[in-house]
Amino acid sequence: MDFTRTNEQESIRSAVRSLCAQFPDEYWRELDRASDYPERFVRALTDAGWLGALIPTEYGGAGLGIADAALIIEEINASGGNAAVAHAQMYTMGTVLRHGSDEQKGRYLPRLAKGELRLQAFGVTEPEAGSETTRIKTMATRRGDRYVINGKKIFISRAEHSDLLLLLARTTPYDELTDKTRGLSVFIVDLRAAVAAGRIVVRPIETMLNHHTTELFIDDLEVPASDRVGEEGMGFRHIIDSWNAERILIASESLGDGRWFVERAAAYASGRVVFGRPIGSNQGVQFPLAQAHARLEAASLMRDKAAWLFDHARKCGAEANMAKLLASQAAWDAANAAIDAYGGYGFAREYDVERKFRETRLLLVAPIGNNLVLAYIGQHVLGTAARSTSRSSISRTACRRQRKMRRDERSRTCWLARRGAGRSVSCASSVR
Repeated sequence: MDFTRTNEQESIRSAVRSLCAQFPDEYWRELDRASDYPERFVRALTDAGWLGALIPTEYGGAGLGIADAALIIEEINASGGNAAVAHAQMYTMGTVLRHGSDEQKGRYLPRLAKGELRLQAFGVTEPEAGSETTRIKTMATRRGDRYVINGKKIFISRAEHSDLLLLLARTTPYDELTDKTRGLSVFIVDLRAAVAAGRIVVRPIETMLNHHTTELFIDDLEVPASDRVGEEGMGFRHIIDSWNAERILIASESLGDGRWFVERAAAYASGRVVFGRPIGSNQGVQFPLAQAHARLEAASLMRDKAAWLFDHARKCGAEANMAKLLASQAAWDAANAAIDAYGGYGFAREYDVERKFRETRLLLVAPIGNNLVLAYIGQHVLGTAARSTSRSSISRTACRRQRKMRRDERSRTCWLARRGAGRSVSCASSVR
């Protein structure tokens, strides 16, 4: 693996940086204040071809890999923007490209690449199931050449600004399954038509940041069987390809945020003079920023490794999750170091630190909480659950250990009794 940036990748960074320069801090600050969607920015990204980065060239896209897409996303956030407003159109490609039919690709991808359609909504999470995806209840019942879908979804971002929805629904009741990862299927839903027909109701959720998330209520929604992506019942496996891409891109957003915090705070600390010298000359300000920079560099290497594995069609679940974990932690460290460096000004809207502070905090818990990432690493990478012995084996081992402890204790008691009595005392009968 060689993670040295190619000339093409440096050109991508430069081009995205130039585009983002047209949308300065004031643009994002006013959007945040009004809770508006950055329509003009998303249109500019689309027109420049960046939202079609992962779409193959035969469908009108750029045909880039996830490593290149990661740089696009990172640069948006490093420039002070928020790539979350449009990133879904990239990571949903993980499922559509690998499991979609040729007919589906021909029908949707050219229009997505041109910007005629947007696929910005990813319908997985449900109120009761939360992160336990195999427990979702939204049901898709097959009726002839169609599926009828009923259920509800929550924290589905950008649903009000998307034409299509990539939806995960149950096609086999949970209790009928031996393998609980089966029985789910993926569908491409015409979201605009479904909302217009009253089959999907979109309800916005107000949050502490400008994230445009919603809950969806689905009532007798009919979807053609031709819009099912991949094999029926294998949706959980199909969606994992989007999840791995998502983790890599979320790591990239975190890295971009972290770079923004460190660069802004370092510049501020170098120019802010108190007690006759720049505050950056004080180790209490300097060291946290240096530590954050080092952690961002380390997290970047894990992100690059995960992206390389993904682009070479190799298993990358562990690396993608670890990249998301390390990058989000590093960005949060950078955010706190920055707000400490700015002091009271860090809470003033005009400096934008508080806005980015809120945005980067989300990435510790979404799209998956870091504790669940740690659980995944513990169980699936370290094998802590797999290596543990069976319950009956543990019980037998514990019983043997307890019997030995009782024998040792009784032996000590007998030895003390003999010394105290000054004569031989038989304790054999008390030792089992």
